[in-house]
Amino acid sequence: MKLNQFVLLGVTSVFVSVLPFSGITVGVSANPSSNAAVAQTRPAATMSGTFVTAEKPTTGMARIVTENGHRYLEFDSAFSTSEQGPDLHVLLDTAQTAPMTYENPGSYVNLGKLQKFSGTQRYPIPDAIDLADFKSVVIWCRMANATFGYASLGGGSNASTR
Repeated sequence: MKLNQFVLLGVTSVFVSVLPFSGITVGVSANPSSNAAVAQTRPAATMSGTFVTAEKPTTGMARIVTENGHRYLEFDSAFSTSEQGPDLHVLLDTAQTAPMTYENPGSYVNLGKLQKFSGTQRYPIPDAIDLADFKSVVIWCRMANATFGYASLGGGSNASTR
């Protein structure tokens, strides 16, 4: 839990905290007569997709969310991929269907090493990235140049990607 802000309402202080990974901000008042939530927000999902197998079984869902002006790639609790990759990375790719190997480093953005083989995780997306250019999320073994799995991204026509 991290301290987000203090808000003064008359003589009552309100402590606002951010719950880890839940995306919900809840306010709790020190005054029992004013226990209304100060702010309650959920990250706005702009794009999402379900993982499919390429070289190795990969399952779960990926979604791109915007929270407090920053964009993140999130994997849900059902995410899972093979533990056989010695050097797995998370990519954003310009193709809807990811290639089995990569020859052109200009067709993707590497968001970093895979944090864990299964479960929820979150990767910040740099502000300079125009998400309109990217169509899928890829789990890629850099050492073997092999795509383990990918999720084609889709979203509403009014979804903001920048």
